[in-house]
Amino acid sequence: MSEAIAQVPGPGGEPAEPAGFEPIPGPSLSPSRAADFMTCPLLYRFRVIDRLPEPPSPVAARGTLVHAVLERLFDEPAATRTPQAARDLVPGQWERLVAEVPDLAAMFGDDAERDAWFGEAGQMLDRYFTLEDPRRLEPAHRELSVQALLESGLTLRGYIDRLDVAPTGEVRIVDYKTGTAPREEYEARALFQMKFYALALWRAGGTVPKMLQLIYLGNGEIVRYTPEEADLLATERKINALWQAIDRARSTGDWRPRPSRLCSWCSHQALCPAYGGTPPPLPAIEVPAQATPPLDGTLCGTN
Repeated sequence: MSEAIAQVPGPGGEPAEPAGFEPIPGPSLSPSRAADFMTCPLLYRFRVIDRLPEPPSPVAARGTLVHAVLERLFDEPAATRTPQAARDLVPGQWERLVAEVPDLAAMFGDDAERDAWFGEAGQMLDRYFTLEDPRRLEPAHRELSVQALLESGLTLRGYIDRLDVAPTGEVRIVDYKTGTAPREEYEARALFQMKFYALALWRAGGTVPKMLQLIYLGNGEIVRYTPEEADLLATERKINALWQAIDRARSTGDWRPRPSRLCSWCSHQALCPAYGGTPPPLPAIEVPAQATPPLDGTLCGTN
């Protein structure tokens, strides 16, 4: 049995719940939390089990801001979707984000530092227009919230930046990244998130998306991949095996750190045994066996 439900963003930009929408109960996993566990099981524990707070970072917040601007850009009439129109959206979207997460305002020492950061976001937005012409695009969905129940009983959850549907029905999944395109040997890891989304949509409607497209605004590159059914079946097996590993860690309490070059980005080094720290005691009553994204695609990564 497979079930899938997709939430379409409402007028305010937050995912609206269609009539009859109910979150699927039981264990669930998002691409971000799956990536956390693959990167470091202890990081997954800190974020999902302990729910430790993480201070906002300028890099992650910039990704959130750029995503917000590109989402709102398509509310404008097609002819007015220009680089300047995108830049004009920056201050308003920043004010909205600060209202939602007041700690963001403390990232900057003064207005000059904030304005320089705005300038970096503006450069990424300018770069977007060298890769696509939004005047010629009318996305079917933006910030689409999707959930799909696999036969294993695991629910896939996530947010798709943009979903394009051709007049002939072909589907393209688009994800914006404010980092740089990975080297070829790391490309498969980057595509895992996209295959995760494609699997969820396939289980929703029975159609394999035609194209997966990653837009890297850090260096102005586009990575495209055409998935096949065999790809998505392999992704499903990988996700189910990953969840079994997560479940074993939950059962045994064995959340081992996995040191790597990514440790320099981690907010929890002081609690990590690999750096001489001691993790807090596991909660007496663990959260339900799920790993839904708290702010998936926003402040939880560089995107």
